[in-house]
Amino acid sequence: MAEPGAAAAGQLTACTLSSWTCPRLLFLLVMLPLLYLLRVPFKISDSLTSAPSPAMFGTESSLSMFLNTLTPKFYVALTGTSSLISGLILIFEWWYFRKYGTSFIEQVSVSHLRPLLGGVDNSSPSNSNPSNSDADSSRQSVSECKVWRNPLNLFRGAEYNRYTWVTGREPLTYYDMNLSAQDHQTFFTCDSDHLRPADAIMQKAWRERNPQARISAAHEALDIEDCATAYILLAEEEATTIVEAEKLFKQALKAGEGCYRRSQQTQHHGTQHETQHRRDTNVLVYIKRRLAMCSRKLGRTREAVKMMRDLMKEFPLLSMFNIHENLLESLLELQAYADVQAVLAKYDDISLPKSATICYTAALLKARAVSDKFSPEAASRRGLSPAEMNAVEAIHRAVEFNPHVPKYLLEMKSLILPPEHILKRGDSEAIAYAFFHLQHWKRVEGALNLLHCTWEGTFRMIPYPLEKGHLFYPYPVCTETADRELLPIFHEVSVYPKKELPFFILFTAGLCSFTAMLALLTHQFPELMGVFAKAFLSTLFAPLNFIMEKVENILPSSLWHQLTRI
Repeated sequence: MAEPGAAAAGQLTACTLSSWTCPRLLFLLVMLPLLYLLRVPFKISDSLTSAPSPAMFGTESSLSMFLNTLTPKFYVALTGTSSLISGLILIFEWWYFRKYGTSFIEQVSVSHLRPLLGGVDNSSPSNSNPSNSDADSSRQSVSECKVWRNPLNLFRGAEYNRYTWVTGREPLTYYDMNLSAQDHQTFFTCDSDHLRPADAIMQKAWRERNPQARISAAHEALDIEDCATAYILLAEEEATTIVEAEKLFKQALKAGEGCYRRSQQTQHHGTQHETQHRRDTNVLVYIKRRLAMCSRKLGRTREAVKMMRDLMKEFPLLSMFNIHENLLESLLELQAYADVQAVLAKYDDISLPKSATICYTAALLKARAVSDKFSPEAASRRGLSPAEMNAVEAIHRAVEFNPHVPKYLLEMKSLILPPEHILKRGDSEAIAYAFFHLQHWKRVEGALNLLHCTWEGTFRMIPYPLEKGHLFYPYPVCTETADRELLPIFHEVSVYPKKELPFFILFTAGLCSFTAMLALLTHQFPELMGVFAKAFLSTLFAPLNFIMEKVENILPSSLWHQLTRI
C-alpha cells in the first residue's frame, strides 16, 4: 500500500515543478526540500489505510522515480529559461544603476520590504523630535549642495549659442537656465520697478522662458529710454560675438552709472530708495565685471586686470560675484605669479569658503618651484625634498577638495562648455576650472607630470571620504545628483567616490553565466549531464533522508496520526 502513495507524491512533485512560470536552477535546489516536506501528509494519509511500514515515507524510491521522469530536454529548458530571465534582470539592473546610481532590487528591498519586516533605525534616540531631525537633515543637505554662480560663465549669444549652431547640442540644462533667471530677477529687479516703465517691462522680460520674447521685451524697453538691464540682456543673449557684446555693455555702463549716481543721492530717504540703490549697485558691478571679461577674451589682459582691481577696491563687500577668481585667471595668463600669490594670501584663508580655483592655483604655484626638475625615479631613490613635499601636499589638498579636476587637467576625460552654475567640490566646478586653467598648467613645465605622479595618493590618505575628511569636511553625498541637473545629458558625470557594482548585479551576472553554461552543456551532452544532475541531487538530499529516517525511528507513530487530524 505504500507504493501508490509514493507514486502519488511523485506525480504531485512533478506537477508542482512543471507549473513554475520562472524555473531556475537555484529555485529548484531550494524548493525540492520543501516539496519533500509537503509530500509527507500524502504519505501519512496512505499509511492510515494500510499496515504500518518500517520505511513509512519511501523517500529513496520516490526521489529516484522523480529523477527518472526528468528528461534532458527538461534540464535544457530549465537552464535556458533561467539564463534568459537572469539576463533580462541583469540588463535592467545595469541600466537602472547607470541612470540612477543604485540597484533597483536593493532600493525596493529598503523602501518597501524593510518597513513590512519591521526594520527600524535604532540609532536615533526615542525621545528625539522627528520634525527637528528632518529640518536639520534638510538644512544640512541644502548647505552641502548649494549651487553657486560660475564666476567665469560664458556669454549665451556669443559662445553657448554658437556651440549649439555648430554641434546641434544644447550645452545648458533647463535647471541651469532656470537658476540664471532667478539670479537675474534677484540682481536686476526691485519692488519700485513699476514706477519706471522701462524697468517694469524688463521685470517681466527676466521671467520669460522664450529667448526671443526676452529680446523683444528688451528692445521695447530701449524704445522708451536707455535702460541698463535691457542692454545687459541684449549683450548676453542677442550679441553673436564678444565685440558686439562689449559695445552693448559699454552702452549699459553709461546708463547704469547715471542710475547709480541718482539712487546714491536718495538712498537714505526710505526703504524703497535703499532697495533701488542696492539694485543699481548690483547692475553696475555686473556690467563692469562683464566688460573686464570681454577685455580678457579679446586679448587685452592687462586692461582686464586693471578693471578687476578697480572694481574690487570700489566695491569690496560684494564678494558674491567672486571677482577674485576672474583676477586669478587673468594674472596667470600674464604669468604674474607674484601677484597671484598675493591674491591667494588674501583669499586662501581658513574662514573663507574655498573653491577649486583657489586650491589648485595654490598647488600650481608650489609645483612650479620643483616641477621642471622633478623625476619620480630620482624621488623614489633619494626621497622628496622639502619643496617637493610642499608641492605634493598642496596637490593632495586640492585633490581632496575636488577629486574630479585631475582627470580633466590630465585629459583623461573630455571637456565640455562649463555651465552657468557650479557645485563646489562637484564635477561641474571641475569642468569650469579645467576649461579656463588647463592652459596655465600646460605652460608650467613639468606641472602636469607632477600632478600625474602624485594625485592618486590622496585617496590612500582618505579611505572613507564620506565619513571623515583630512583637511576639509567629509565629501558631500549629494554632488552626483546636483551635477546631473547642471550638466547636459551627453556628458558622463564624474562620480566620487566611485560606486561599486551592487551585489544583485554581480549575483545576476554570475547566475546568468552559470545557467547559460549549464544549458549549453546539457544540450551538447544530454545523457552525461542527466547522470550528473541525478547524482548531484541524490547527494544533496542524502543528509535530509538520513535525518528523516532518524526522526521516524524516534517519534512515536501516534504523533503522525495527531498531525494528520490537525
